[in-house]
Amino acid sequence: MTMPVFEEYEPAADCGCPGCAQRRRAAALGLAVAAGGHPAAHGARRALVLATAAGVVLGGGTGAADVAATGHAPARTGADSDPDTPQGGTGPLHGERPGGAGWTERPGRPGHPAQAVNVTPAASTTPAPRHITRAEILERARRWVTAKVPYSMEKYWSDGYRQDCSGYVSMAWNLGGNEWTGSLAEYGTRITRDQLEPGDMLLFHNPADPTKGSHVTIFGGWTDGTRTRYMAYEQTRPHTRHKATPYAYWNNSSRYIPYRYKGVGAGGSGDTPAESAYPGAEFFGPGADNGYVTQLGRMLVDRGGKRFYEEGPGPRWSEADRRATQAFQRAQGWRGAEADGVPGPHTWRLLVQGAGKDIPGVAGAGTGATAFPGRGYFRPGQSNEYVEKLGHQLVRKGYGKHYAWGPGPRWSEADRRNVEAFQRAQGWRGAAADGYPGPRTWQRLFA
Repeated sequence: MTMPVFEEYEPAADCGCPGCAQRRRAAALGLAVAAGGHPAAHGARRALVLATAAGVVLGGGTGAADVAATGHAPARTGADSDPDTPQGGTGPLHGERPGGAGWTERPGRPGHPAQAVNVTPAASTTPAPRHITRAEILERARRWVTAKVPYSMEKYWSDGYRQDCSGYVSMAWNLGGNEWTGSLAEYGTRITRDQLEPGDMLLFHNPADPTKGSHVTIFGGWTDGTRTRYMAYEQTRPHTRHKATPYAYWNNSSRYIPYRYKGVGAGGSGDTPAESAYPGAEFFGPGADNGYVTQLGRMLVDRGGKRFYEEGPGPRWSEADRRATQAFQRAQGWRGAEADGVPGPHTWRLLVQGAGKDIPGVAGAGTGATAFPGRGYFRPGQSNEYVEKLGHQLVRKGYGKHYAWGPGPRWSEADRRNVEAFQRAQGWRGAAADGYPGPRTWQRLFA
């Protein structure tokens, strides 16, 4: 019997095969911390690769002849294997000199530049989170999906982030440097499965062996009302993808933990997001449960969609949201796929700007002649009977002091200031007292 041959080889730095990637990761973990290795594996020895002489089959038919012919270590196979996603450690953005204590520079190999590495003890303080909205997180995540950024634990994309799973989440969350699965949790707050919203992350870190199965994805929203699958943004082989994924992941599903970035802005369930940019289609439709659904419903009510809601609007997507959205889209003259009841960028823009045509029929609060006609009637440049009706009612209620003459049918700054005075008298502040009448203002005024 031919005895197996043990040989040690240096993996190619630019090779993306799983064997070479695994070998590079093992080599990196074997370094001392001060030399660039990871603290979790400080002192680990460099692994030897087992190859066999020609003609001997070991572990499914991979032998020395295979290694000699390809120069690569064998890749793991099998649907139930852990994701082959080795990753680098913590570090600054590529091309950026680190600042502050705790960073040092590791000399590069011949032909490779020096690399900055973090040697701060584990008890170091996590930097204050940068503010970001959910829409911005997903927009950043989509950039790599569109560019099909190749997976690599050594290479860095043009934005300075490492091209592995943890580098991808560091980029999406706009962190100040590259993190890894062992440190990303420090930037988030642990949440429950039911609290997941687009832009949160699902993290599995295996501290016993970080190279075996550790992985992280960005939650992009549930695919349907069963909440058993979600759209995952992830960096995996061969490149970044956006794919329907079983909750929480294909492998080690029970070990993934949901986290919410500490710096994420408004947009939680039940809250109206502060930003008005279109957040993305994944925030709407069956299974969606977030603040953008609430904001959509309120805007639709303002445009004549109140009759579709028996209660709400609220953060959980409902048939009422779909029907009200479809009614608004059809009011614009759209048909077919353009009036499917799910808001796209054009629908969202018209609603946010108060533009386009209102939903026809019984509208908003009140009844008869005092029914709220919709926000679109009360904007600079508008001239109609509702502006004049509003003005006369403000005078009758004692809120007409800003009129030098009139009121008249053309919307003016005097109308806005009088409406604002009335709104403030109700105890409303901020966006609720902006001087533009909505259903509540109209109802109170004509009550």
